[in-house]
Amino acid sequence: MQIQLPDLSTTRRAIRAGLTSAHEEMDRAIGVSASDSCKNALLKTFGESARTQTRDSSLANRCLAGLAVSVKDLFDVQDQVTTAGSIVLSDAAPARQDCPAVARLKSAGGVLIGRTNMSEFAFSGVGTNPHYGTPANAAATDVPRIPGGSSSGAAVSVATGAAFIGLGSDTGGSIRIPAALNGIVGFKSTARLVPTGGAIPLSTTLDTVCALTRSVSDAIVAHEVLAARTVTRSNAPMSTYRLAVARSLMQDGLDSTVAAAFQRSLDRLRAAGVVVEDIDLPELNELATLQATGGFSAAESYAWHRTLLKNHADQYDPRVALRIQRGASMAASDYIDLTHARADWVARMNAQLQRFDAVLSPTVPIIAPPIAQVAPGVERDEAFFKVNGQLLRNTNVVNMFDGCAISIPCHNPDELPVGLMIWHGALRDDAILNIALQTEHLLQH
Repeated sequence: MQIQLPDLSTTRRAIRAGLTSAHEEMDRAIGVSASDSCKNALLKTFGESARTQTRDSSLANRCLAGLAVSVKDLFDVQDQVTTAGSIVLSDAAPARQDCPAVARLKSAGGVLIGRTNMSEFAFSGVGTNPHYGTPANAAATDVPRIPGGSSSGAAVSVATGAAFIGLGSDTGGSIRIPAALNGIVGFKSTARLVPTGGAIPLSTTLDTVCALTRSVSDAIVAHEVLAARTVTRSNAPMSTYRLAVARSLMQDGLDSTVAAAFQRSLDRLRAAGVVVEDIDLPELNELATLQATGGFSAAESYAWHRTLLKNHADQYDPRVALRIQRGASMAASDYIDLTHARADWVARMNAQLQRFDAVLSPTVPIIAPPIAQVAPGVERDEAFFKVNGQLLRNTNVVNMFDGCAISIPCHNPDELPVGLMIWHGALRDDAILNIALQTEHLLQH
C-alpha cells in the first residue's frame, strides 16, 4: 500500500505555523534521496548545498518555502553538465546559466536537491535507462516495476518524498505516464505557456515544460511558478460541468485494474451530479496514420541529433537511436504535410469538443509492468516497444491536440496506481485544474 505523503501546500503551512522548518524538511528529503527507494532516480545530488540554502529564513515567505525540488537531467542548471540521461554528452561544457524553468523555481524559493534520471533524450514512455540504471516504481512492492518515462526519476523523487516538485517535460506523455504509474499528479500545461529554452529538445513542436507533484493544489502552485501566471480559481460546483468520455481508442484494451478504477471514477462523478456523456470521437483513430512516418518527434529529434548520431551512434541506447533515425527518411514535403494535417485535425477536434468543459480517459491503459519484462536487451525489444506504444497511446493525443491535461490517481489503496486523465484543448488550463481539484477531492473521499 502506498503511503500518502504530505504535499507542498500542507508542508508550507506547517512551516509558517512553526511546526517544522525548511531545514528539517530538507534533511528528510536528503535522507530519502540516499535510500534504496530512490536508487537510480537521481543522477546527481546537491545535499550539502541544499542544506546550506535552507538556513536562509527568508525562503519561508516565498511560494515554495525552501522545499526540495528535483530537476530532470534535460534542463540546464548553471555550472552543471546537461546530459539528458545519455553518455553521449558527458564531455559537454557546463551550462552558463539556469534555464528559465529552473530560474523561476529558484526565485520562488525552491531548493534543488538533485538532477533526475530519465529515458535517454526523453524518447520513451517506459523509463528504462541502460546507462544509469532504471529507477523502480515507487508504488510497487511485489516486484520492481517500470517507473514510466521519460520523466522517470522525477516521478520517483516526488512519490518517495525526495522532492515536492519534480521538474520534467512532456512531449507525448512524459509527465502524465510516470504520474499515473507512480500514483501522483502530473500536469501538462498548454505548451506555449512555459519557455522551453535551456532544455535539450525532443520535438520543438510538441515539447512542454511542466511538473510532477503530490496533489492538484501543488500542481497549480508549480504551474503558476513555471508559467509566471496566476490560475483563475472557480468555485463552480461540479454539477455545472459537462464532461465527455471518448469511446474511441482511449478505452481499447484496458487492463482489468485500469478498467475498474476508471469506471469507479465515472460512477462517483455521476453520483455527484456531474454530467458525464459518452461520445464517439472518430478523429482519435486518425492519429496512427497521421504519424505513420514517425511524426514530429522523429523528424525534429533527428535534426538535432544527426551529427551526434553520425559520430557516436554506438553510445546511444539502441532503442532510442532507432526511433530518432526514423526521422532521416522523412522528406521535407512529408513534414509540411504533417504540419497542415495536424492543424486540420486540431480544428476538427475542437469542433467536436467545444460543448464540453473537459474530456475524461484513463491516462494509460495498463498498470506498470515489471522492469524485467522490458529491461535492455535485444530479446526484449518487442515487449519494450509494445509497452511503449500502450503507454503513449492516450497521452500523445493531447500533445498532438496542442492541449492541456492532468493525470490524478484514481485507484484504491490496495491496488497498483491508475491515473485518470482530464484534458481539453489549448489554453483551457485553468478549467482543467479547477475540475481536477474537485475531482481529486471527490475520489479521495
